[in-house]
Amino acid sequence: MSLWGTLTGKKASSTPTVASSTSSSAPSQDTSPTTTFQSTPFDPTSAQDVSSFLGNTSLPDPSQLHPLAGLNQQTLDYLSLDESALSDLPGSRSALPSRGWSDDLQYGTGVTYLSALTLGGGYGMIEGLRRTPASAPPKIRLNSVLNSITRRGPFLGNSAGIIAMVYNGINSTIGYYRGKHDSANSVVAGALSGMLFKSTRGLRPMLISGGLVAGAAGVWTVMRKTLF
Repeated sequence: MSLWGTLTGKKASSTPTVASSTSSSAPSQDTSPTTTFQSTPFDPTSAQDVSSFLGNTSLPDPSQLHPLAGLNQQTLDYLSLDESALSDLPGSRSALPSRGWSDDLQYGTGVTYLSALTLGGGYGMIEGLRRTPASAPPKIRLNSVLNSITRRGPFLGNSAGIIAMVYNGINSTIGYYRGKHDSANSVVAGALSGMLFKSTRGLRPMLISGGLVAGAAGVWTVMRKTLF
């Protein structure tokens, strides 16, 4: 017993030391692998390139992805839309292909409105330049020109657009009941639409407006026969 054990009152450990003879007496085990792995050498000629992959017959056919793929087109019933057919009335041929009164209304009104708007704007620009003295500052001249353009252009464009809408409506109605489009339809439709436009101004303005619009319609029919 040591001195420290005597002072502290601890007893010495009587557990005998067991010699690790088990590990020495145990038979040795063979840890070497039973089979040997050998990698096969790489052959570059056996690798597949891109062309062989894309040309594989197992890939799906893109044409089969269409919704109508596999259907017999000879037995399909197609819809016949009458709205896509052009107008077959005599004299209905014009500058643009027309399917009926709706196309005439859109084309005629749009072209007439834009043409009148351009002419009115040009007239307003000339009027604004004439009213402003040459010695005026550039800002004043520009302001005068813009005021004249915005006053003349929209007024003439809106007036001509309204007349064109009424004219195309009356002309299509007359052509529908008569079964053809000719010069008489255009002149009568122009006279009626012009008179209706000035119907609130009295008899004389009505006759003047009707005569002007009828004359313009007559000129248009002559140009259409000559050019188209």
